[in-house]
This record gives sequence, C-alpha cells and structure tokens, in this order.
Amino acid sequence: MMKKIPAIILLLLCSIILFSASSYAGPIADREVLANGMTLLHSEKTGLPIVTVVVAIKAGSVAEPVEKSGIANLTADLLNEGTKTRSSKEISDAIEFVGGSLGSAGGADYITVTLSVLKRDIGMGFDLLSDIIRNPVFSDAEIQRRKTSIKNSILQQKEEPDIIASKAFAEAVFGKHPYGRPVEGTEETLDRITREDIAEFHQGYYLPNNTIMTVVGDISKTELRSLLDGYFMNWQRRDSKEISFPVPAFEDRPKVIRIQKNLTQANIILGHVGIKRDNPDYYAVSVMNYILGGGGFASRLMDNIRDNKGLAYDVHSYFSANKYAGSFQTGLQTKNESASIAIAEVLKEMERIEKEPVSDKELSDAKAYLTGSFPLRIDSNRKIAGFLTAVEYYGLGLDYVDNYRKFIEAVTKDDILRVAKKYLHTGNYVLVVVADLEKAALKY
Repeated sequence: MMKKIPAIILLLLCSIILFSASSYAGPIADREVLANGMTLLHSEKTGLPIVTVVVAIKAGSVAEPVEKSGIANLTADLLNEGTKTRSSKEISDAIEFVGGSLGSAGGADYITVTLSVLKRDIGMGFDLLSDIIRNPVFSDAEIQRRKTSIKNSILQQKEEPDIIASKAFAEAVFGKHPYGRPVEGTEETLDRITREDIAEFHQGYYLPNNTIMTVVGDISKTELRSLLDGYFMNWQRRDSKEISFPVPAFEDRPKVIRIQKNLTQANIILGHVGIKRDNPDYYAVSVMNYILGGGGFASRLMDNIRDNKGLAYDVHSYFSANKYAGSFQTGLQTKNESASIAIAEVLKEMERIEKEPVSDKELSDAKAYLTGSFPLRIDSNRKIAGFLTAVEYYGLGLDYVDNYRKFIEAVTKDDILRVAKKYLHTGNYVLVVVADLEKAALKY
C-alpha cells in the first residue's frame, strides 16, 4: 500500500514546482543606481515575513597590495567587531535578540555583508548594517585577535593535503595575479598590516559607488526607499582607487610540482589557465565540462577512473570563471602507487573530448541537468540575493534567468568539440601532486 505523503512535504514540493515554473518569467528584480552611486537590486517576495540583504563591496583581495595580502579579508572580518557607537558584543547581542543574522566575509573579487531579519525588525537591521559598513573602529585588540585566529587557521591548513595542493596550483597558474594568492594572506603579510593600513583600505574602497546592495523579501519599494534614505543616502561617493594586475600566462610546457607528505593517498590537481566569466564561450564550456568531469557519476572522468578502473572514489573537473581571469582543474585522490596511472587517464579523457564528438545522449543529458538544476540556485531568499549580486557584478543582466536556458540549449556537438580544443591544454598544464613521493614514483 502506498504511504501517504505528509501535507508539509506536499506543500514544499508544490512550492518548488511553482517557483521553478515562475522563475523564468522576466526580470527577477528591479535595478536602480542611486544618487550616491550605489547599485540597488530589489526583489519583493511576500511569502514569508523575512528580509535578506546582501551588500557586496568591490574591496576583495584583487584590490590589495601584494606585500599586505590578507588586508581585504581582515578588513571584512573586522566590520562587526565594533563601531563608533557599538561594541562587538552589543552588535551580536542586538541581532541575536531578534533572531536575525549579520555577518561579513572576504573574497577575491568583492567582500559581502549579509543581513537577515524578520520584517518587523528591518529598521533595527538596517541601523546595524549601515553602522558596521560605514563606522567600524578597527580596535587594536580586535585586530590582534583576528590576526591570531587567521594565522592559526593558516597553520592548520599546512597539514591539509588538499589545501596544500590547491594553494600550490593557484600560485603556479596565476603567478603574480592576485588570484594566485590566498585570500586570507600569509603569516608574514598579516604581520605587516597595521591599523592605519586597514583604515586606509576601508576609506579607499568602502564607497557607495563601489557597492551593490541586493534586498530580497517581504519589503516594498516604498518601505525600502525610506530605509535607504535614513541609513545610506548620506553615504558620500568618492573616486575609488584604480586596480591593475598582470594577466596570467600559460606555461610553455608541463609544469610539475611535487610535494612530499607521508600519506597513503596522493592528492592530485591537474589544470591550467581557464576563461573569464564574460567569455561568450562560457555556456559551451559549461556543457563540455559537465560531460568531461563536472557531472558527477555521469561524467567521463568518473566513469573511467572510478567505475571502470577503481583508481579513485571521486574525480572531478571544473572551470572557475572569475571577473579578471579563470582556471580549469581536475582533481582526485588515489593510492600513491596508482598516481601516474590516474594522471594518464585524466589526460587521456581530456584528449578524447578534444578529438571525438560527444554522443547525442551525453549532450542531451548535460543540457537537461544544467537547465533542470538551475532553479535550485534561486529557491530561497538567501540564494536569490547571492545570485542577483553575482549577476550584477558580472554584468549578466536581470533577464539572465530566462537567457541561461536559451544559452545552454543552443550548444551543439560542434561547439563542444571547438571549445574543448580551444580551452583544454594537454601539453602545457600545471600538475600538483601531494604524496609520499617515493611510493608514488611519478612518471611526470
């Protein structure tokens, strides 16, 4: 006998279906550039009495000087650790009292400050939000506390083979480009950062005309305008500092980085420079990579290396397409003794997708997954807010929700072959292996 589905599950399923069906019905938000230069995105959702705000400020690690790397992340970390009128404890007590959340996070391209509160508490939420963004004090005590915490994390990462491999890969691929440096900085660069450096960085980049604010939830345009007038419209625009950096270049031959660790499993990353997010081939590359290694159990790498040869539990590939540069990488863990075999199979699959057209089924399955899973990116207020922020930052347009499906559906087998030949490189890759090198006996 069929079990009866609980009413709450039915309600959730119906909500997802309705959301998915309606998510392709034109622009997902209203966009406006305010008088002080701040870009505002507003999406009114009245289903729940909750408002989520994401403030993205173009003050990520791409903007920091190399000798003070980590300052962007440290500045973001310190935002809610005390303002001119509130202590760190007063900030946390105020937001916790109403059951909301308020936090900040560093990043490579931009930093984010995220607020989530019930609609009835939105005034208090905006008060806190504007205060930590505009009036942080950066006390010496908090700076030292955060530095110590970050340095402890860096020390722990030195024992994590996957993180060791990822950092070595980024440095080798991106070189002197900021994407090649860890967002959190290093112990040495953190020690160079002073309170004055942090205050200067904040003053130079935390500007309304350098900011995207995304507001999603149960709030009307009139209500939002009143809050903005009260808390953000007197935030004065200024010219922000220009940022520039070198373009990552391909190696002219394979570059192999071997790192000795007493491990039973070799951690392997193989890849190279990729594409930027504004590359018109982004969608064809997405479909191609799904077939190669981005599709989990449906991918060729997984089918070959895991299912057929039993060399690894997981193997994957992806293109990280950022604002100023990008990378392609494959990753897996395997026994030290089988490292060379696994690497050879990765290169074999890269070469195969460059030379042989994919099957009709592979293409249709990839398109079905990429378009079918897309609504899951925007199935909550928090996800919508993050999605809209990225759409604005990368200049994708508010009709992107509609266009994404069209772009993916337009990809052909010839496109897959073309972009594989153009953007996969089996002759000038970067290979990082963290392993017991004696047992691995690498042939690369």
